[in-house]
Amino acid sequence: MQTSYAGKYLTFVLANEEYGVEVLKVQEIIRLLPITPVPEVPPHYRGVINLRGKILPVIDLRARFGVAAAPTTAEACIVVMRTGGTTRGVIVDRVTEVMKLEDSMIEPPPDLGRGDVRASLLGIGKVDGRIKLLLDIEHVLRDIPDVERAAG
Repeated sequence: MQTSYAGKYLTFVLANEEYGVEVLKVQEIIRLLPITPVPEVPPHYRGVINLRGKILPVIDLRARFGVAAAPTTAEACIVVMRTGGTTRGVIVDRVTEVMKLEDSMIEPPPDLGRGDVRASLLGIGKVDGRIKLLLDIEHVLRDIPDVERAAG
């Protein structure tokens, strides 16, 4: 029996591709803040921000997915997510909407010959002829250092 991924998703754009994450994992959406780089971390780990007195790691999803960097626009923002008991921010080009997807609108990810790619996706959403890659954000952020726990 296949798991149901029907539910509400926050959708956003990275390099003209649309993605979605389960809205229950989203804590808030904030404007880009100054990011303090941290030495000796992977390139997709941009650094940390101070969000209302809490240190929050920030990940650049473009770099995480191997997408070329682009100039930052006024629409770029940080989506603050709670995954695996920790809070992290991810930089996206632009947030588009919150939408409800039914099971009939979601297909399983195709076998692309790379297990890691398939594990990063919950499924492929089909909405009005457009494709939305539904991310398993827990898997995508699995190797990101946990600054909150390390500091505590």
